Amino acid sequence: MPSDISGTEIIEENVSYGQKAFKFVRGPIFGNIILADEINRTPPKTQAALLEAMQEHRVTAAGKRTCSMSHSLSLPHKTRSSRKGLIRSPRRSSTVSCSIYGSSIRPSRKRLISSNLPQALTPGTSQGARRDEIIAFQELIRRVPVADTVVRYAVQLVARNTAEGRALAAIYKRLAHMGAGPRASQYLILGAKTRAILSGRYNPDVDDVRSMAVPVLRHRIIPNFNAEADGVTAVSIVEKLLANI
Repeated sequence: MPSDISGTEIIEENVSYGQKAFKFVRGPIFGNIILADEINRTPPKTQAALLEAMQEHRVTAAGKRTCSMSHSLSLPHKTRSSRKGLIRSPRRSSTVSCSIYGSSIRPSRKRLISSNLPQALTPGTSQGARRDEIIAFQELIRRVPVADTVVRYAVQLVARNTAEGRALAAIYKRLAHMGAGPRASQYLILGAKTRAILSGRYNPDVDDVRSMAVPVLRHRIIPNFNAEADGVTAVSIVEKLLANI
């Protein structure tokens, strides 16, 4: 239910004053990094609560006199989820920035996993970065300058997979049912900035945009029946677009 994600209100009694009042108990969405699993099994209202938190960084819960009250989430706030590769037409969300594929498990790791029973494993975590460090990194990325030519390249790349740009890309017109929107070019630039900084450069170039094209665009492009008949995936369509621009 939505309250399982966002939180719920309980009646709490004040022993000193003998009065009862509602108290909001925060749900797991109030963490900084959230891993959501089995989202497709949840009802629409629960998905709406999750999307509100992802997009607006706040949750809405019932308050006094049944009025809705908003509770802000602390930053940074990122939600991640797993997705089965068998889904042919993925649900798209404007709040999803990138789609990252995990590498296949090596045979040696498979043997190790099979030999260890879940009851015998002791999970552990280690801190990689503090909350204030992550916020500082995010602010740094926003201040990275980007040349106009790089911005134009990202916009042109996204435009070629939209209804307006299909005349420029016959390959896309034949294979894709739906493409990315303007938000995709924003995430292309942000990804290019991040890649440049991680590589020790002060600003991104066109190659950074091209490197981010697949993870940013593949979950935004839905192949049509022609593509499915030919065995063409969204990744293949992105690669064809990159080859023709």
